Amino acid sequence: MNQPAKAMTDGRRARGERKRELIITATLRIVEREGVAGVTHRSVAREAEVPASSVCYYYATLDDLLVAALTEALDAYIVELRGLLGSGRDGIEALAQLIAAAGGPERHRALAERELTLLASRRPALRPIATRWKDTVADVARGYTDDPLAVESLVATSDGLCAKALLGAENLTEREIGDVLRHSLRRGK
Repeated sequence: MNQPAKAMTDGRRARGERKRELIITATLRIVEREGVAGVTHRSVAREAEVPASSVCYYYATLDDLLVAALTEALDAYIVELRGLLGSGRDGIEALAQLIAAAGGPERHRALAERELTLLASRRPALRPIATRWKDTVADVARGYTDDPLAVESLVATSDGLCAKALLGAENLTEREIGDVLRHSLRRGK
């Protein structure tokens, strides 16, 4: 392939990726603001300021669009967690930081992710993506124990604390969250 043709192909690919990113960002904003019920190809197109045909071109079905949005949301959390772990942060402390942020400055993002994850109970296409975060939390737990019950306990506790943070009933601190997470790893007698 000659150089100008390759550059043109790369340019189209880059524009396509930017358009996909606009569409997914718009989808997440709608979920944050209105819930999943507000997501349609047309509403996303309006929010992204792209033609509706573009949304349909990249995401033929709503499930395709929602899978991409959930993937984006969860990938961001996984990258953030891995970054914290890579900087030497303790796994429980890193989880506590993310959970605390879900009730504070990152509430909008956490709310969209939670709603999309819950939708997976009704939409099988979302299930493999929805379990990725739980698998990531389980990996953190396995850094502390090989007891499968303790691992499952940390996953469930983490999920419950996220829900509690989103409900805003209490303003949980990172330390309080960390204490509860560490407690969940203890073996029962």
